[in-house]
Amino acid sequence: MKYQQKDFTEELRKKIETTESSLKKHTEKLLNDYKSIFVKQNLEFDADFDKEGEDPFMPGYISSVAIVISDKNGDIIDLRIINIWECKLTLLGMRVLNNIPGSKISGELLNESFEEINEELKDYIEDVLQKVI
Repeated sequence: MKYQQKDFTEELRKKIETTESSLKKHTEKLLNDYKSIFVKQNLEFDADFDKEGEDPFMPGYISSVAIVISDKNGDIIDLRIINIWECKLTLLGMRVLNNIPGSKISGELLNESFEEINEELKDYIEDVLQKVI
């Protein structure tokens, strides 16, 4: 869901932080649940939460979860990244790096619920396992 700067409220900030926290915990659980299964298949499995920036309402802030499946040599077999929140600066719909007169700050929060994301990640992992077994 897209938000304009005028929609940046403490309620939205808490929603972003809650979503990030929940998905961070879930990626840790996925790592614990699946790492040994992938090791048995001679594959590396990594699930990670990443955040760039400190303030969710400042351009350049982005948070995401990623699942990486690679072989023992480190070559990536499959990768899934889900952006949780991204705040950016745009001018006429195009991303800009500097605050140019007329540019606007906006953010985008993932549309799916926590449960839908959990199910999506689990299905993704199970699909990859089916392909490699």
